[in-house]
Amino acid sequence: MSKVTNRPTGGMTGREWAMLLALAAAWGGSFFFNGIAVRELPSFTLVWLRVAIAAAALLSMAWLLRIRLPTAGGTWAALGLMGLLNNALPFALIVWGQHHIASGLASILNATTPVFTILAAHCLTQDEKLNIFKLAGVVAGLVGATVLIGFDVLQEVGAEVLAQLACLAAALSYALAGIFGRRFRHMGISPLATAAGQVTTSTLILLPVMLLVDQPWRLAMPEGATIGAVLAVGLLSTALAYVLYFRILAVAGATNLLLVTFLIPVVAILLGALFLGETLLPRHLLGMSLIGLGLACIDRRLPRLLGASVQARER
Repeated sequence: MSKVTNRPTGGMTGREWAMLLALAAAWGGSFFFNGIAVRELPSFTLVWLRVAIAAAALLSMAWLLRIRLPTAGGTWAALGLMGLLNNALPFALIVWGQHHIASGLASILNATTPVFTILAAHCLTQDEKLNIFKLAGVVAGLVGATVLIGFDVLQEVGAEVLAQLACLAAALSYALAGIFGRRFRHMGISPLATAAGQVTTSTLILLPVMLLVDQPWRLAMPEGATIGAVLAVGLLSTALAYVLYFRILAVAGATNLLLVTFLIPVVAILLGALFLGETLLPRHLLGMSLIGLGLACIDRRLPRLLGASVQARER
């Protein structure tokens, strides 16, 4: 994978943080929707339906808005690799993993994505190098996510090793996709067209695998709850999510973008408290505080604040 450059990734703007929170909400819902759908649908069928629904929605939107899709073969080859790294491979790994481990543990393992992203960005980019604040931020974010969800889920570690390794492999795939996807901005492709191209290639990649492995014509008709979950994960957690994804990637960089994996459990806890009457416990507040500290370190807000404080004292 060749080195690519982007604008320097300093602190994000308020608009970029708002998009990141919306992306966290969309992706956070995917664990819930997958948890419903895996009761009736095998892994590859669920993943293929997810990207196929998203592809249909995004291609229709591009046609309605008269947004042109790329025509060059090299661009579609790049979109195909992006679809493999960002959709087909990690979606299949996570859904398969959720057949064997709880969603809480899967989301913690998914929260390792910034670790892989920071390491990959250090090696493969010129403007997202590793520093002590990024490292401290990742550690704080991972600990915060674990505190937020609860250490009891860690009791499962080692029980289903292959499923856990699959979730970690998905996190690595997401990280590599974030680095690779930076190039689409320089190709002059809009976020909507990039998202549409990515999920379209993912649909084509997964189709023969799904037909060969799952043989979906042998499956019983799923219930209404499963159908609703599949539609939600396709339209909200994939189509809408990837328009936001490529927009944030273009303006804020891969490291900032994949901070979203720390925010996903925060959003899930807050939505439960707001709409389901769930109680916010002290560990939830502690976990959110640690995640906030981690985000501030990686986003460079804390280093700038500390630097300003030191300068003020020196005066």
